[in-house]
Amino acid sequence: MSSQDVLIHSDDPCHPANLICTLCKQFFHNNWCTGTGGGISIKDPNTNYYYLAPSGVQKEKMTPEDLFVMDAQTLEYLRSPKLYKPSACTPLFLACYQKKDAGAIIHTHSQNAVICSLVFGDEFRIANIEQIKAIPSGKVDPVTKKPMALSFFDTLKIPIIENMAHEDELIDDLHKTFKDYPDTCAVIVRRHGIFVWGPTIDKAKIFNEAIDYLMELAIKMYQMGIPPDCGIGEEKKHLKMASP
Repeated sequence: MSSQDVLIHSDDPCHPANLICTLCKQFFHNNWCTGTGGGISIKDPNTNYYYLAPSGVQKEKMTPEDLFVMDAQTLEYLRSPKLYKPSACTPLFLACYQKKDAGAIIHTHSQNAVICSLVFGDEFRIANIEQIKAIPSGKVDPVTKKPMALSFFDTLKIPIIENMAHEDELIDDLHKTFKDYPDTCAVIVRRHGIFVWGPTIDKAKIFNEAIDYLMELAIKMYQMGIPPDCGIGEEKKHLKMASP
């Protein structure tokens, strides 16, 4: 086995190379990463290597041999697959690692994200929904010093940026969202999809699933005439009544 292949072969199902393939297959079946779209990157906390899904691979068929491995310090590729090129999302993943101290980033072409980007303006908003409590607030508990989640009564806000012809051209707008929304763990790209990050791949997966649930709910609320961020008890004021 070559020194490059050692980086991607492990019997541990939680090894980044195995996890990326497992999750990409799962996300394909969730209709989030079809037609080679989307991708995942995980930082190995033991080696400080970035594991990155390549461009142009069918996500349900991806294997560890298809992955790129990059040194987090030098940003040099330690391993490159023969058949694929680096994802155009790579600069965006690196920005999340460097500016948000992310441990993993998930990019999907979720239809819920795309539809929400058509319904909302500069930001996605939803409030007073239980699932919001799965999303980090960006604040730290003064006693336990642990990260705090949003509460039921909080409003989740996710910035929406405009799509570009090429994904690497999104980098300037992504950096702007880091400044304007320092507590966000996601950004929606209009008519494209969503990027979600977290301190670990487990957290990023939870955030991504919760946000997609909330986006789907927001779409259904919008169809009923209910603003997703309306106050508790105000729903019936906006509800579209079915014709008798």
